Amino acid sequence: MESVLPIEVESPSLHVLMEAKLTEAEWYQTREGDLVLKKNLSFKLDSRGKWTPNYEGPYVVKRAFSSGALILTTMDGEEFTRPMNADAVKKYFA
Repeated sequence: MESVLPIEVESPSLHVLMEAKLTEAEWYQTREGDLVLKKNLSFKLDSRGKWTPNYEGPYVVKRAFSSGALILTTMDGEEFTRPMNADAVKKYFA
C-alpha cells in the first residue's frame, strides 16, 4: 500500500489517477450520492470580514444532469428548490 498526500486527493496527481484508473475528466465529474461543498455566494456583509468561509456544506448530490446542473440536498434529506451549477461546488472527502 502506498501513501498519498491529502493535496493529491483534492487536485489529482498522475499517481492518483493511474491508481484509480480514471481520466482527469472522470475524476472531476460529480456523481449522484457524492458529498460536495457549495461555494458561498452570499453578498451580505459578515462581521468576520476576510475570515468568512468560502464554502458551506457538506451537501449530497441527489441528481446530476449532463448539462452540469446539480440538485443538492442537505445531510438530513431536505432538497434545495433551485439547481446548482457544478462549477460552484467541489468534492468533499470525509
